[in-house]
Amino acid sequence: MNSGKTIFSQVMDFLPMNEFRKCVNRYQGNHKVKSFSCLDQFLCMAFAQLTYRESLRDIESCLRSMKNKTYHMGIRSQISRPTLARANKNRDWRIYADFAQILIGKARKLYANDSFGLDLNETVYALDSSTIDLCLSLFPWAHFRKRKGAIKLHTLLDLRGPIPSFIKVTDGSVNDVNILDDLTIEPGAFYILDRGYLDFKRLFHLKEQSGFFITRTKKNFQYRRIYSHPVDKSLGLICDQTIRLTGFYSKQHYPEKLRRVRYFDSETQKYLTFLTNNSSLPAIIIAQLYKCRWQVELFFKWIKQHLRIKAFYGTSQNAVKTQVWIAISIYVLIAIIKKQLKLEQSLYTILQILSVAMFEKTHILQMFATLDYKKETSDSHNQLLLFDL
Repeated sequence: MNSGKTIFSQVMDFLPMNEFRKCVNRYQGNHKVKSFSCLDQFLCMAFAQLTYRESLRDIESCLRSMKNKTYHMGIRSQISRPTLARANKNRDWRIYADFAQILIGKARKLYANDSFGLDLNETVYALDSSTIDLCLSLFPWAHFRKRKGAIKLHTLLDLRGPIPSFIKVTDGSVNDVNILDDLTIEPGAFYILDRGYLDFKRLFHLKEQSGFFITRTKKNFQYRRIYSHPVDKSLGLICDQTIRLTGFYSKQHYPEKLRRVRYFDSETQKYLTFLTNNSSLPAIIIAQLYKCRWQVELFFKWIKQHLRIKAFYGTSQNAVKTQVWIAISIYVLIAIIKKQLKLEQSLYTILQILSVAMFEKTHILQMFATLDYKKETSDSHNQLLLFDL
């Protein structure tokens, strides 16, 4: 049945436009703007993400070729490359960051009851960062190394979904461990961190806020064993110990007891040593929780492959952050659509179908109902586990 709306319009109908207008008003995004509003900018950039446009000229050419349909897509202004470039450069990126957080809150509610592979009632987060290389001569503000520029995408991923609950975009020179200062700790939640976040002063602050952390130790880790707990070595466990830190600074920064779990991973043939402040979970669950941290790595891999966040339409800091936040908004929007329409296809398949059907007027459910999703294939089994939820 032809609903009279393009697929693009039907996708955008899932956006809470009242909340978007609040974000625009908060930062006076449309102040003294006669044409090409913040909504026009968002829709053009969303179209670019959904259809894999490579440049501003590419966006302009595609939308102008369909100018008889752009009004019905919600774009009320004439599309031009200079206008879009100025908007990306000058419109406050926080408009789109705040709107992305609203979408994230909506998505997390939809995925709150999903399982991530372990039977655990507490929320589990994985924290990591991904570096996006930039040319220092074109992006002089993106400090990283002497002759190299970069930005970092710091992400706290809720493993039920998986949906990013916290994202911060910084230049490449920002140390990962500093991001712990920006987190709002959820009492009772687990935070899975790699060794780059091993800062005992910050970890003790996390513990004081009633959060649990699981991380790995470094080679120069100094400690004293207080007690050893029995373990089932057939599961790969080597030891489960209660310890105290003995390093000069570490014992001052973390004066309380910790738990040390050593584990042999038969898949990678590696010995792994975990550190946590949780004493109630079985030792094997601690090891399995840390293994779930790789979902945040798969999240970075997915958005880099399927969204436009490695090549940018503008060189200013505002333009880069605007593009990243709109890309995150599109990722979360597709996750919302998948859940609300109860689609069986993976996020990758949904995105691929939408990319070639933006101007079609078929009902969105009809597009996916005629697809035999059971015949889908993927090069990465891990991606199916992560995104085919």
